[in-house]
Parts: sequence; structure tokens; C-alpha cells
Amino acid sequence: MSKPSNLVIVESPSKAKTIGKYLGPDYAVKASMGHLRDLPKSTMGVDLEHGFTPHYIPVKGKEELIKELKTAASQADTVYLATDPDREGEAISWHLKELLNLPDDKTHRVTFNEITQKVVRESIQHPRDIDYDLVDAQQARRILDRIVGYELSPLLWKKIRRGLSAGRVQSVATRLVVDRENEIRAFQPKEYWSLDVQLNRVGKPGSFAARYWGEEKKRELGSEGEAQAIVDEVTGKEFTVTNVKKTEKKRSAAPPFTTSTLQQEASRKLGMTPKHTMAVAQQLYEGIDVAGEGTLGLITYMRTDSLRLSDEAMAAAAGLIRARYGEPYYYGQFHVFKTKSGAQDAHEAIRPTHVELDPERIKGSLNRDQYRLYKLIWSRFLASQMANAVFDTVSIDTTCAGHVFRSSHQSMKFPGFIAVYEEGRDEDGEAMGAELPDLQVGDKAMPAKIDKEQHFTQPPARYTEATLVKAMEEKGVGRPSTYATTVSTIQDRDYVVKQDKRLAPTALGEVVTGLMMDRFQDIIDVEFTANMESQLDAVEEGKRNWKELLADFYQDFSRELQDAETALEGVRLKVPDEPTDEICELCGRHMVIKTGRFGKFLACPGFPECKNTKPLVERMPGRCPKCGSGMLKRKSKRGYAYYACERGAECGFMTWDVPTTEDCPKCGQTLFKKSGRGRMKPFCINETCEAFLPEEKRGYYKKKTSTEGTEGEPEGEPASAAEKPTAKKPTAKKTTAKKTTPKKASAKKNGEAGA
Repeated sequence: MSKPSNLVIVESPSKAKTIGKYLGPDYAVKASMGHLRDLPKSTMGVDLEHGFTPHYIPVKGKEELIKELKTAASQADTVYLATDPDREGEAISWHLKELLNLPDDKTHRVTFNEITQKVVRESIQHPRDIDYDLVDAQQARRILDRIVGYELSPLLWKKIRRGLSAGRVQSVATRLVVDRENEIRAFQPKEYWSLDVQLNRVGKPGSFAARYWGEEKKRELGSEGEAQAIVDEVTGKEFTVTNVKKTEKKRSAAPPFTTSTLQQEASRKLGMTPKHTMAVAQQLYEGIDVAGEGTLGLITYMRTDSLRLSDEAMAAAAGLIRARYGEPYYYGQFHVFKTKSGAQDAHEAIRPTHVELDPERIKGSLNRDQYRLYKLIWSRFLASQMANAVFDTVSIDTTCAGHVFRSSHQSMKFPGFIAVYEEGRDEDGEAMGAELPDLQVGDKAMPAKIDKEQHFTQPPARYTEATLVKAMEEKGVGRPSTYATTVSTIQDRDYVVKQDKRLAPTALGEVVTGLMMDRFQDIIDVEFTANMESQLDAVEEGKRNWKELLADFYQDFSRELQDAETALEGVRLKVPDEPTDEICELCGRHMVIKTGRFGKFLACPGFPECKNTKPLVERMPGRCPKCGSGMLKRKSKRGYAYYACERGAECGFMTWDVPTTEDCPKCGQTLFKKSGRGRMKPFCINETCEAFLPEEKRGYYKKKTSTEGTEGEPEGEPASAAEKPTAKKPTAKKTTAKKTTPKKASAKKNGEAGA
């Protein structure tokens, strides 16, 4: 059999597998596993003095893959670069071309908005050249983030704490959370009162409730005295129905998903983080092996800010709606939604590639999160092409002594799109109201009971991950491809923590934000950051030179950096200790959380009189594979670290393996790694996943397990316990304890913000 004459390079193995089945034996499809070339991690990697020239190097650890791709490319007549259809994907294709030394005449760029057989084959037949405007926009973003991270982070190390990082977008996202917290602290609650009256009809059966509305105009009752005065005026007196208003209210379906709205809705309805949502969506986009259908890409590209839908997709939805629900449930024509101004509109909205693939039909081929997310996308898309929901509403005003009390009720007349999908809400929606009797103007009623109740206005709510993404989108901070990473990063950096599903700034986050607001007002300014995104868009459109953009930015930034260095000479900012409810058993004080060389711990604030310290239960990345809750790091009685579900005995999951920030590309569950030092390859512990790695193959030293018999700890011991039976101090951050002087080019991994 002859070798394939065409080579197609994509990012991931699952995408390669799907596309390979569509193209046939004349095409070899290989995965680059993401970037193969990037800026170095140990130095700035950008020549700031000579035109911001980047110095790219091969990614460490991918030498064999690069060699393999070079060999395959040299043997192929044509090379198709089929990375994702966005700036990042365009840049990866360009890096591949440069790294593999691909000549122009044999190199083609192809993109797939959806990975279906029809689209893949059509795209291969109509390739294009690499779009260097897209590449330049990505390079500009990458270098901007590198400059901010590698030049600002060392300043934070010197003035606050080692290991901190700043970023062009993450710093603004943190500021949004800090600003909201300050609004909550500054909020002054305002008193108000409500009056509810239960009315019995005169001469007719039936009763109904009404709430005080006002007199000629709507009126707020600001004190108990005002409320009581009205109660005194209407008690025992007859009420008269003065107005009955019946209307028909229509509600339109929500548009199909964009990246932002998908992350918001998955957070509200499914409890999925933006990062996990995008990981699962990537799996659905790249391809799933569906029983009876083969490998299929189930959704269109999931990084988009467009509401546009293809005519073909809308026609397919119309046919399904008519067949399944009947003609009245169809919108009547293609329901076209207007994309907001400023959107890139490079791709369609997120939709199923084959609307006839009902989620229930393919449920057996999907894991739990894939099924739930696919069902959400499928339902939202189908509903977007369905008829309006129709409600009958009635509003009744009943008057006594000049005071108007209002009753209202809403009932569904025709469900329309609600038969398939209803959009989630961040706040409580309007109440339907209790059913009302058939009242007419002039009907009389007598009060049976009058209740007055005190209320206070509430402060603005803390952001959830969903509402923070929404705020970032509305304010123009970041782009669809950056929302999930940014929200994840500010939590990983300990600038923001999740409390009762809402985001609150840490003391560290507030101190860092305060320094940034004092000394780097442009970097932390929402409008400045949004304007920078617009300028990057202009680079993408070929309207702005990317190096001029960098030069304009760096001129002001370097001056601010120098001014900050001078102003903060000799200054060290203290992060306030975080108080806890833990009581020191030696002196009775409330213990505080401190950060030391090896991480956070509990300490008595009475030091040096009281030197009591305790280990702090540390929250880990990832999710419990048993119930999906958070993971905590704990210690056994012998001092060894193990990892358990935050729900404790209620769930019961625990392991010696360390949860990571990565998700399994096959099943979407958290990947774990072997405990111990050094870089460990993560593995999947989900026994139902095809990527599952059995315990005996995880690289641990084999030893007979010894059960400690302690409730709440895993049986046996980890490898480190087998090799070193005596407990020792943590060494997880030993590398950061070396005596070094922070330099602008030494920020390394902590220096970049992943904007």
C-alpha cells in the first residue's frame, strides 16, 4: 500500500481521529498536541530594544514529535495546516510552517467551523494561505501579556510576596471582583415596608391578595409609621375594584449560544466552571464516537461571539420542529438574531452540527458532562427557531380611601419554545402570582387580614463565575477564547476565592489590586483594557501595525514601571492575616491564616507569646470523580498527604494521587498524578473511561498495603510512605526557597497572566 501523499496537521489526537475517518487513506492526519514553538519560559524572549522581535524556541519535551512531523512533512506532496479557526489556531499553523520549514508551494491552511464529513472535505478542496494579520494579532497579544507579566511580576515579588503574578486581563478581572466587594462594604441598606391585604369578595364567593401600590403615583413606604397610617385608614373599610387590565404577553426564545453565554448558562444550570465547560465543548467539537454513526463532531466551533446561523442549519431545525411538535411551534420563518456591535463575527453561533441527533438518542455514547452540555446546546439552538411563548396576564387595582392595592397573575396560554428550553436567570424572575377570581370593575371586597412587613434594600451580589464572564463581555475585557482561562487564573493565583458559589477577593488580591491601581492605572483600567482589545482587533483586520501598537503601549508602561520602582523604594506591603473561627487551644485567641515558605498554615496571632501553629486544610484543583465536588488536601496520622472530597464521609472518595488542573480529553473528569517530586504525567482514574490507567500502572513502588484503621483516610500508603516511612516536612515549593534576586526576566511561569 502506497504512503499517503497528503499530510493534515491538527492540534489534538481526537480531532485527528475524526478528520482521518472523513478523508480516507490518501491523507495522513497527525496532531501537534498544541503549540510546538513558543517564547522561552526562563527569560523575556522579546527584544524590547529592537522592534519587539520575539525569540521563539521549540517547546521542551516535544522534540520527538517535532522530528516525527518533519519526517512526515518531507514525505508528503501537500501539507494542510488544519488548526482551530481563530487567532490562536492561525498562530499555531504559522509556527508549524516555520518550525517544519514548509515551503509555500506545498503548504495550505484549512479551517473547519464544524467537523463534519461535508465541511471537512469542502474545506480541503478550498484551502487558503495563512492569514498573517491573524498571526500578528496573536503575536501582539502574546507579547503584551509577556511584557506585563515578566516586568510587573518581579515588582510584586519584591514589594508583596514571591511567586505573585500580574497580567493584562487577569488584573482587570480581579479588580472587578475587588470593586464589587468594596461596593458591598460601602452599601448602606435602606428601610422600606410592604403592605399585603387579604380581601374577601362581597356578595360573591372567592378571595384574593393585593399589595399596596400607591395613590395616583407609585409610592415607596419608608417607615413603619407610613405603613401603619395606611393600615389605620383602610382597616374595616370596603375596597372597590377600580381597574381590570387583561393582556396577552409574548416571550421570545433566547438566541443560540456564544462562548460567553454558553459559559454562563452551563454555570447556572449545570454547575460547570467556565474552564470545564470549554474543555467538554472542545471534545464535542473535535469528535465523539457515536454508536451507529461513527466518529462525529457534534457541535460547531465553540469560541465565537456571533449569533449568526447558517440557512442550512435553520432549515434543518424547522423541519425537526414541524415533525416533532407541529406547525404552531415553528417560528414561521428563519429566526435571525442580530450580533452585537463590536463582535468579530468570524464563526457561526454554537449549535449542533446534526440537529437530528437528539441528545437522548446518543446519550449512551457520551459521558455525563458531554451529554449534559450537548443537551444544553441542542435545546437552546432548537428553541431559538421555535414560536414565542404566550402568556395571559391580568392586573387588578383595588382602591380604598384613595390607596391603590394591586394584584397580578400570569398563566401560560401557549408554551412555544418553552416546550424545549427556558433560559436560566442569575436573579429570581418575576412571580406568576396566585390565580385570581373573575373580578369586574365595581366589585366590592372587605379586608380579612392586613400584613405589614419591614424590608431592607440589599447590596449588590458578589459575582458568580457566570456573572463575572458576563461583566467581562459587556465591558470588553478579554475575548471569547480568554474568559475561561482568566476566571480560572485569578482563582489559581489566590487573588479570588469561591465562597458559596460566589467570588470574593482574598486579602492578597486586594493588596495586589491596590498597588496596581496606585501605580499602573492603565493596566488596571477597564476602558484601557477594552480599548486594547479593539486595537488587537484592528491588527487582525489589517488596519493597525502590531509592532507600532506594542511600541505605543510600552512607552507609557515602562515609564509607569520606573516611577513605581522609585516611589516604592524600601517599601514592603503587608498582606493582612486572614482571621478564622479556629480557636487556639493554648491561649483562646482566634487563629489566623499565614503564608510561609511551604504555603498556608494556621497560626496564633499572639506570637511570640504563643507560638501555636496548625496545618491548614488546602483546597486542591479539580473535582471529585465520584460526585463532582471540590477536593481537599489532608494529612494522615503519620503525616502523609492524601486527597479527599470536600463532602467528607457523605461522599467518601479519597486517594493518594494528586488532583491536577487538567481534564481528561476522553471523559472530561479531573486528571490525577502520582504523588512525589518531579514532573509526573497525569492520568485518568475513571474506570469507565477508555483512557483509564489502572493503579498498578501508575508508577508507585509496590508494597504490601498497611491499613492504619483511621476513619477518613485511604487505605495503604503512598509511594513516598513506602520509600520513606518517617514523616518529613513538606517540600512542594523547595525550588522557590533558593536565594535569588528577582529580575525582570526571571518571572518564569508565575510571570504571565494567560490573558
